[in-house]
Amino acid sequence: VLIATPEHWHHRMTLDALEAGKHVYVEKPMTHTIKESQEVLRKLRGSQLKLQVGVQGMSDESYEVANRYIREGALGKVVMAQIDYSRNYLNDFWAYDIDADAKPGVNLDWEAWLGPAPKRPWDPRRYFQWRRYWDYSGGIASDLFVHRVTRIIKAVGLTFPDRVVATGGTWNFTDTIAEIPETFNMLCDYPGGPTVAIISSMANSTPIEHVIRGHKATLQFNREGFVITPQEVAREGGPDSEGRTAQEVRLLVYRKTGAEDVALHHRNLHNAIRKGEELRCDAMLGYYGVVVTSMGVESFRKQRYLKWNPKREKSEEA
Repeated sequence: VLIATPEHWHHRMTLDALEAGKHVYVEKPMTHTIKESQEVLRKLRGSQLKLQVGVQGMSDESYEVANRYIREGALGKVVMAQIDYSRNYLNDFWAYDIDADAKPGVNLDWEAWLGPAPKRPWDPRRYFQWRRYWDYSGGIASDLFVHRVTRIIKAVGLTFPDRVVATGGTWNFTDTIAEIPETFNMLCDYPGGPTVAIISSMANSTPIEHVIRGHKATLQFNREGFVITPQEVAREGGPDSEGRTAQEVRLLVYRKTGAEDVALHHRNLHNAIRKGEELRCDAMLGYYGVVVTSMGVESFRKQRYLKWNPKREKSEEA
């Protein structure tokens, strides 16, 4: 079963498909909330069914290979990672066209579309531009950041964050009706490090380098794969002293064979079903992505610094 609905329906449809004994490809994010992801994992437990989350960038094997180098110590202690996903819209962001012919009770079922979301009167903007509303989406966090942070989680070997804080606002498209911010940033501290910084704006598309910073070397992702570059380490005399390159680290260039490709990602699911191939983005990896991005949304909306309670598996105010 392929699920590519608005986010607020992912959970219910995934559970129904699994209950029917079907393998699932569910678009990112795996679910709209942390609790919903936990229910999906419980449903999968002990099952032979396969679930692939539609973070197609994971079919680029660079992140898996990067993880191998990081585990082998090529970067030294990893202290920070940075990544972004930005766009630049002309007049407003995610303001998709509204079909004037759309009429509840005539050619669409508004109540069915709302499903598990809060009940609201018909609003064509919510129907056609649902990604701009918290009821149905986490906005930049759940649509864009989940793509990026999943890569870092895989590459560094992370699980749940320790603390998350989010900032941002709507600084350019000030006349928008969107509830979600146009500019959104997250800082995520993982237990023992690293800190992961994720930034985005819908009003400027200039990218930042996608890098993982270690004490001995820096790993920089690019279109061809990645490059590991040795760090220059200051002598004991202080930061102004002559530096030296960490001798045990050498420049390394990795050229990938996979790609951020939806077709490859679907093929991976098919091969997992037929041949037992390992999934590129299974439910657990999908859960890690939902946790950190949901904490970012909650932090922004509450204007609070959040921590993860590993025993209760829920976010709390720090």
